[in-house]
Amino acid sequence: AVVSTQSGHYGRGMKNAPSIPKENFTCLTRLDQNRAKSQLAHKLGVSVSQIMNVIIWGNHSGTQFPDARHASVVLNGVIQPLTGALSDDAWIKSDFITTVQSRGAAVIKARGLSSAMSAAKAIGDHTRDWWFGTKEGEFTSMGVISDGSYNIPAGIIYSFPVTIQAG
Repeated sequence: AVVSTQSGHYGRGMKNAPSIPKENFTCLTRLDQNRAKSQLAHKLGVSVSQIMNVIIWGNHSGTQFPDARHASVVLNGVIQPLTGALSDDAWIKSDFITTVQSRGAAVIKARGLSSAMSAAKAIGDHTRDWWFGTKEGEFTSMGVISDGSYNIPAGIIYSFPVTIQAG
């Protein structure tokens, strides 16, 4: 697969497997993306499958930045900018971000366990996109080695919006 950014530091795997090109390593931020899409879908009263192009910037931690500014939603069969369909800008800039950032901790606190099934689903989604590619006109969030795009220092693993071509 060819992964490209739209514009962490070196992981242990890259240090311990120097013969594997660093571009072949990815990290999972799809769990956070799925959580962001779920929050948006719930707010709009639509299916998660109707939300696309939500971005997770950064890494899988409380410092990530869920970004809905480029997201779209399918309403009545028409794709439209999410920001036009959801007129609650204050929610997007506050509760949406903090809920996505803290969702993992909230699940552990409530259940005493992590959300293993959600993580498994995210791993499947990540692997499917990595293997088969993203749909035309859509991107996904994936931690990849930075090439310096978006003023993120080159050489670190960081979650970006990416498109992926199969093969």
